[in-house]
Amino acid sequence: MDGVPSLTIQEARARAALLTVDGYEIDFDLTRGPDSFRSTTTIRFTATSGAATFAELRPLALRSARLNGAALAASALADGRLHLTDLPAQNQLEVVADFPFSHASEGMHRFVDPVDGAVYLYAQPSITEAPAFMACFDQPDLKAPVTVRVTADPSWLVRGNGAATRVAPGRWELAPTPPLATYLIAMVAGPYHHRHTTHDGIPLSLYARASLAGELDREAPELFEVTAACLDHYHELFGIRYPFGSYDQAFVPELSWGAMELPGCVLVRDELVFRGAVTDYERERRAVLVAHEMAHMWFGNLVTMRWWDDLWLNESFADYLGWRVVADATRWRTAWTTYAVSRKAHGYAADQRPSTHPVAAAEVPDTVAALANFDGISYAKGSAVLRQLVAWVGDEAFLAGLRRYFAAHAYRNAALDDLLAALSAASGRDLTGWSRVWLREPQVNTLHAEVNSDGAAGQVRLRQTAPPGHPVLRPHRVLVGVYDLVDGALVRRDRLPVDLDPERDGDLTTVPGLAGVDGALVLVNDGDLTYAKVRLSARPDPVGLLPRLADPLARAVLWATVWDACRDGELPAGRFVRLAAAALPAETEAGVFESMLDRTLDPVIGRYLPPAERPAGYAALAQVCRAVLDRAEPGSGSQLAAARGLVRCAGVDDLPWLQRWLSGGAPAGLPVDPDLRWAILLQLAGLGAADEALIAAEQRRDPTARGVQEATRCRAARPDPAAKQRAWELVTADREHSNRIVVAAAAGFWHPGDPALTAPYVARYFGEIAATARWRPGQMLAEVTSAAYPGSAVEPATLAAAHCRLADDGLHPIVRREIVDATDDLHRAVAARELAARNPADARRPA
Repeated sequence: MDGVPSLTIQEARARAALLTVDGYEIDFDLTRGPDSFRSTTTIRFTATSGAATFAELRPLALRSARLNGAALAASALADGRLHLTDLPAQNQLEVVADFPFSHASEGMHRFVDPVDGAVYLYAQPSITEAPAFMACFDQPDLKAPVTVRVTADPSWLVRGNGAATRVAPGRWELAPTPPLATYLIAMVAGPYHHRHTTHDGIPLSLYARASLAGELDREAPELFEVTAACLDHYHELFGIRYPFGSYDQAFVPELSWGAMELPGCVLVRDELVFRGAVTDYERERRAVLVAHEMAHMWFGNLVTMRWWDDLWLNESFADYLGWRVVADATRWRTAWTTYAVSRKAHGYAADQRPSTHPVAAAEVPDTVAALANFDGISYAKGSAVLRQLVAWVGDEAFLAGLRRYFAAHAYRNAALDDLLAALSAASGRDLTGWSRVWLREPQVNTLHAEVNSDGAAGQVRLRQTAPPGHPVLRPHRVLVGVYDLVDGALVRRDRLPVDLDPERDGDLTTVPGLAGVDGALVLVNDGDLTYAKVRLSARPDPVGLLPRLADPLARAVLWATVWDACRDGELPAGRFVRLAAAALPAETEAGVFESMLDRTLDPVIGRYLPPAERPAGYAALAQVCRAVLDRAEPGSGSQLAAARGLVRCAGVDDLPWLQRWLSGGAPAGLPVDPDLRWAILLQLAGLGAADEALIAAEQRRDPTARGVQEATRCRAARPDPAAKQRAWELVTADREHSNRIVVAAAAGFWHPGDPALTAPYVARYFGEIAATARWRPGQMLAEVTSAAYPGSAVEPATLAAAHCRLADDGLHPIVRREIVDATDDLHRAVAARELAARNPADARRPA
């Protein structure tokens, strides 16, 4: 929000040099009404005598502030900072303040369940929102024990980082914690339904709204099973037991992140308490999220980054370990296949945008810049780089290095050099050069397979290239697979490890073990061990071989390769659609099928194909979905995934069967539950076949919070001028509705419909969205700015308007970042259409 200064790295370093925080005590009074609450914060800290500094808080009203017993003047609080001067060595600051409840999942979020009117609260401090409910020194390297007390409705339960005890009706005390950063302080309150068990001496609990009690009871066995398996595996990997007492997972409403790793009380968005039918891919992703948040208990919570430039020590490790542990310790043994085709793509996309940055930035200037770095680089690229590091140094040395790191820095802070020192000591290898090119340099390399490039039969060479603006070549340890066509299937004949060493070989490495081969496919990065784009040899054309490749992970690597070629404008969109139509019906991996179906529908058909070719593209994908739907087991995830895809392909000629599905005429076994009903209604709304009466009737049928959100999305999608105007007011002017409602309106607004109706809003977006930074907090501002971007207006004029807006030096950094990223995607869509115009035959050529 404008007017609140962003903490700079210089300020944080200066304050850390002056202070040691000895402890926080926070007393919340949550009984003061629906608009605000009171907190009393007591901070004990040591300071350099005579020093001056500040604590952060952003209250509705400051009731009192006392430093070492002396009242501070009201003027000591300015722009969210309480200034403290002439400090003695030992200090106690007590602040009593009233704070507003949040509806943006930042600070103290308040939610009223539309089903039963019950009220739920939770604190969401990350990454700079702790001052929205307490006074604090809000930076990650000033860790301290935290004690929380709460006065709440006597019918509620309260949970947090420490074990909670009800000491009187409506009065709770939470046990003191080990040292925590302020962005990790937890407090959850409300009439939550709960389930409990114990595993290996660790209490495990699940919490969700009372209106989700049946769903939580149904999902609890799988959630407990995954949680227990992950705990066991982390104990085995790290040799250090989970360090924060009980392991609670609170599924809370309207959470802006997927989850938040608050120690002892993980917050998870409550959509993951599945209320209806889901696919195995969705269950796999939920398991990965559980494992990801648990990894943070060591990476981020036990050992915390010193400043946000080492965000990767939190997120890259949690992302890598989340996928690794699910693949090793749960039933989703092919999780790395899903990762290769879905998660990793986010890293490649982010790394090629103008906003790219190193995995481990040399310096993140302030907390606004830190928020922008919660992206595909810090997560997906970072995890892929760690997978390459494991291949480079070996798994045993990698794990030994992590154990050294935890032992040296437990309950304290660390930085990149600390981790590298531990890994180098464990592996016996100096990782300075490796980290310089992999962690300190942005962008991605491309590995090209060259077969017979010098006329020698079967000689294979690997050429590494770098983008012109970032001419950095990196060492890679990769596997090169050779595949033969046997009885119509591509079968691996051989797979060899290859070290690409630019210092030794420059940009070209010969693979001697493959001299004389003549396979149908030479696949670079077979096994997906490195982070690099791959380009295949041109002899023979490997694209048509994709449906015949038997190995799931190899197939995922090939899918990622052809998708990347399409995104880069090397493979025409029409050709990609034909490839997907040929290969998807035979795809057996749920994650691959759903990821590639989604990507083919949008952006390839929705934005890359010229409008005249789009109906044929949707028809081709509809044929795929019908084929899978017809042969799928009734009630299976495959049936559901195909049905969802078919709904998204539907046009005006499909209205009869869409309406029939809503009326009970769906295929046998297909669960037309509220989620599928809303997907159908969204498609009907975009086609102009769902009026307000139909949407309102569906909302009465589904009066849940999810129903309210989906109704908002459907209303925004209607090709009606009044509906568009109402939705636009939500997006650009609303200050009352929750983050989920506003994002739903933005997401529905540009749903495929009448481009002429939304055309005037392209200029309005660039003219009006920046002003929302005056009142929207950071994460909500980013979400809405991104969701509302006119990415479906694939025209040079949209690009021109975007670049004109970006020329404004006064644009809020978060707004700027979201527009830069979305505009890069739009550039690619415009280029794809230009490529299609130059290659019209590709729309009709068979795969």
